Amino acid sequence: MTSMNNSAGNTVRLLWAGLRALLVLTIVCGVIYPLAVTGVAQGIFPDKANGSEITAAGKVVGSERIGQRYDLPLKKGEETAAPDLKWFQPRPSNGLGTNSVNPQYKLILSGATNRSGDNKDLIDWVTAAKAAVVKDNSVSGHPVKPSDVPADAVTSSGSGLDPDISPEYAQLQVRRVAERNHLDVARVEKLVAQHTDGRILGFVGEPRVNVLQLNIALKELVNGG
Repeated sequence: MTSMNNSAGNTVRLLWAGLRALLVLTIVCGVIYPLAVTGVAQGIFPDKANGSEITAAGKVVGSERIGQRYDLPLKKGEETAAPDLKWFQPRPSNGLGTNSVNPQYKLILSGATNRSGDNKDLIDWVTAAKAAVVKDNSVSGHPVKPSDVPADAVTSSGSGLDPDISPEYAQLQVRRVAERNHLDVARVEKLVAQHTDGRILGFVGEPRVNVLQLNIALKELVNGG
């Protein structure tokens, strides 16, 4: 009888110790630590902590870290909207899935294609994308050759939400953008140069152009800003 009482008492003590540990860890890891990290982030990196928002005309128009599409309104019978070619275009986003969770809302879905280099679907996507880039960016007297098309113009990033393109892809679009907006080519080239960021610390990563920031500057230029 005494042995059973001791066993029951030990079980209660163990359960109480486990409950105390659960409560303490919940408070430390679920309340104190998140608040501390949030406070430090807000104090040192407020812009990044709040989503790296980009504003234009006093309104938040997007994030520096998330790519956007620049398409024409979807026409009746179309499954995919055509790109609005007066704007600089981002990388393809073939990796994005469809929103099957709640079709009432248009959610941002992130993901890669998960296709190997010899996958037929990927080959077809790249082939079609290259043909479209050549067609869309060829202007009178300045045809684009398939060999001129950089890799980022026809492939999506690992997340499918890359906000940047290469300077080569931006430069490829200059004449088309200038023609569509009735601008001098040299002015658009200067705009691209002004929005080209070099390698981080001079050696990390590759030069890049943020498409949203570039298009905001383009809009200001078109409107006489």
